[in-house]
This record gives sequence, structure tokens and C-alpha cells, in this order.
Amino acid sequence: MAKVTENQDIDKDQKSTTQAEEQLDDQQASSSQNKDENISDDSDSLKNENESTAEKEAPQELSPEEKLQKEIEQQKDKYVRLFAEFENFKRRTSKERMELYKTAGQEVMQSLLPVLDDFERALKEVKKSEDDELIKGIELISNKLTETLKSKGLSLMNVNSGDVFDADIHEAITQIPAPSDELKGKIVDVVEKGYTLGDKIIRYPKVVTGK
Repeated sequence: MAKVTENQDIDKDQKSTTQAEEQLDDQQASSSQNKDENISDDSDSLKNENESTAEKEAPQELSPEEKLQKEIEQQKDKYVRLFAEFENFKRRTSKERMELYKTAGQEVMQSLLPVLDDFERALKEVKKSEDDELIKGIELISNKLTETLKSKGLSLMNVNSGDVFDADIHEAITQIPAPSDELKGKIVDVVEKGYTLGDKIIRYPKVVTGK
């Protein structure tokens, strides 16, 4: 009798164990199913999100009119840039040409200034003689050269004895005692004439000042 009771207890324990195992299996299966469902939901959500992003990033198809308008705007912008570059090129080239012309003209003018000085000295010496024809001939050549250079922009600076000395436009080569009080600090004599080419002084007049 005692043995039968023990067997019954064993059967009960085995049934309890079996039921516990079945419950555990059910719980694991349910958990696995829920996990699969969550994964599936996450996958669907990610797929939908990717599709939405792809739709947003997909370029919108332009109509033929819009494509033509876009090409016109691009060509117009290109034309405006090219025109601006060409205008800048013209201004730069014109400025460089004018500077070159002025520089070349200045060098020629400066090289001819000693010739003008020689004509002036020659006239002073020729006028001491009595040969009127010689005087007229030299005066004619001198005047012709002077007028030709003047037409090219050369001008004589008007500097005379008694003018106030200005270091910006005069070059003092020496200083002597003033012959009178009125000439103190002023120009006593002009040794070499000065000339301008346009608005630029190409040779400063050399003067003697009184002290």
C-alpha cells in the first residue's frame, strides 16, 4: 500500500514537471512570436520610411517649357558674364595703351628739350650779328619746332624773376644774396626753363633764389 502511494506521488510530480515545461514552452513560443511580430513591424516601418525618403529625394520631372526656360536663363547668365569680362578687357587695354603712349611721348619730348635750349642760345648769339636773313631762318626753324611740340601737348612753364619760389614746381640750384629786399626768398634768375606734358611736369625749371 505504501508503495502504491509512492508511485502515485511520483506520477503527480512528473505531471507537474510536464505541465511546467509545457507552460515554459508556451511562454517561449509566445515571446518568440511577439519578437517576430515586432521585427516585422520594424521592418515594415523602415521600408515605408525609406520609400518616403526616396520619393522626396527623387528629382521632379521638368516640363519642356521649364527646361527651355532654364536653358535660356543659363545662356543669359553666360552672356552677361562674357560681356562684363569683355568690357573690363577693353578698359584695361585702353588704359595700358594710353599709358604707353604718354610714356613714349614723354621720352621723345624730354630728348628734344635740349634741342630747344640750343635753338634759344643760337638765337641769342645770331642776334648779335647783322645778318637778318640768318636770324629769320633760325627763328623760323625754332618756331616751327616749338609749335610742333606744343601741338603734341608740350607747354612752357611761365617762370620769371621775382616770382615766389615754390619747391613743388621749382628746382633751386643755388642761392645768392638778394639784390634787393623784394627778392629775398624769391626767384632771382631762371637758369633752365621748365616744361609740362599735359598735366605732368617733365622738366622742372632750374632757378636761382635770393636770400
